[in-house]
Amino acid sequence: MKGYVYILASKRNGTLYTGVTKDLPNRLFEHQNELTPGFTSRYNVKTLVWFEEYDLLTTAITREKTIKKWPRQWKLNLIEAENPDWQDISLPARFMISLSAPNSPLIPVLVTGIQPLRVCATKRTSARNSG
Repeated sequence: MKGYVYILASKRNGTLYTGVTKDLPNRLFEHQNELTPGFTSRYNVKTLVWFEEYDLLTTAITREKTIKKWPRQWKLNLIEAENPDWQDISLPARFMISLSAPNSPLIPVLVTGIQPLRVCATKRTSARNSG
């Protein structure tokens, strides 16, 4: 069973939350809609700024525990290496995961600075051009 380690942020260089899940789209939906009371809803930590996918959930759990022990600066470096503008990457993550699991439902997520219609139109265009 696949696993995902992810980091959410309240804003650039703001409060960080590191988590692990087997269902990233669903977990993001829970965080972004404050369905689970706790740290992320208390501190308004909703922006997905980094994630990794693992073949095994147990491997993801080990990685999450490691990252949680890191100094804050190491986490900032990890985010900035992949996402220097701290963009919300929840739409591309959801889109990629939903394509890899065709029967999984599409779950709406909070998106800032990205126009979902343009992304969908690009996908349709590339599908037409490939046939």
